[in-house]
Amino acid sequence: MKRIAALLAEFSAIAAEPKKQLEKYLSAGKKVVGCMPYFCPEELIAASGMVPFGLWGAEMPAVNAKSYFPSFTCSILQTILELGIRGDFDRLSAVMIPLLCDSLKSMHPNWRYGVKKKIPVIPVTHAQNRKIRAGVDFTVSQYRAVRKQLEELSGNAVTDDAIVAAVREYNRHRAVMRRFIAAAGRHPELVSPPARSAVFKSSYFTEAGEHYDLVLELTELLENAPAVPWKGPKIVTSGILADSPVLLEIFADCGIAIVDDQVTHESLHFRVDVPETGDPLVGMAERIGRIEGCPVLFDPGKQRGIMLRELVNTAGADGVIFVQTKFCDPDEYDYVPLKQMLDEAGIPSLRLEVDRQGYNYEQVRTAVETFCSLLS
Repeated sequence: MKRIAALLAEFSAIAAEPKKQLEKYLSAGKKVVGCMPYFCPEELIAASGMVPFGLWGAEMPAVNAKSYFPSFTCSILQTILELGIRGDFDRLSAVMIPLLCDSLKSMHPNWRYGVKKKIPVIPVTHAQNRKIRAGVDFTVSQYRAVRKQLEELSGNAVTDDAIVAAVREYNRHRAVMRRFIAAAGRHPELVSPPARSAVFKSSYFTEAGEHYDLVLELTELLENAPAVPWKGPKIVTSGILADSPVLLEIFADCGIAIVDDQVTHESLHFRVDVPETGDPLVGMAERIGRIEGCPVLFDPGKQRGIMLRELVNTAGADGVIFVQTKFCDPDEYDYVPLKQMLDEAGIPSLRLEVDRQGYNYEQVRTAVETFCSLLS
């Protein structure tokens, strides 16, 4: 058990201080590309010999960013821009910006005018109708443009063989993360909500192969640990981002076990592999079409609700907690139909709102405590 605790402490240290990871890669002479939400083609960055590095904002007030974004823009993007304006990303070789929500579509010009250091921007456009052949073909055409930009930045040819190797590395990482999700759900006495979050969060700041080695060791230890009955409520979380330290401590204080999730920043990043195809870019585009349950991906049939019910039943959860980022329209629009689907299945749910900019969580604590008492 000491080794499990040591590994979780290592993940937590990486998650808490990503600047140290960034400095490690830069000091080793590697070029680093910042990856904003959501679903950047990280395999292409790795195939170019550069390091993908997640940009998901921070727990901090956004002051200067409000000169570029309206106040009702989500705090994830506001704090990313705030960090860019103050120079935290000056040593990046580029930033990659997917255009999967309205606020992200305006990030490119805001970044260009707000960040004084001229860091190249690589826009990534995914087809909204991502499942049909025309949608896949469109996304492939965008990935080709991205590959060309990465070749110019890195000075390396991004060959199909290099992409295939990167895809296999990332698929291997996704597979072990899925094993971790299952193992952590069976051992909440060993993996608290803050510790579980740190494993996911650290993956955005660590090369896939390096993170794989740590997660594999942790997962094998968890899989071999003896079962211990859990007396508290078992919960499935859903949303865009659920890494608030205060919220996670509230969950821990209330004895909550997170037995699975449908969070874009967490399991949805790892649920689907890239299929191996003749043209590896086709496989990468097809993966986007196979991802279900994400608020920012076109989901007319609300597969997210069906998936939530399945996750609850499979994991033996007592209910669902929606962790909604304030002002995230795609996530908020989904809430009413999803709640109705859970109500029809007799699954209790709770909606919480989070914000990276100095949010007061006392009402959230009361709501969580009340929800837990209703489940007991």
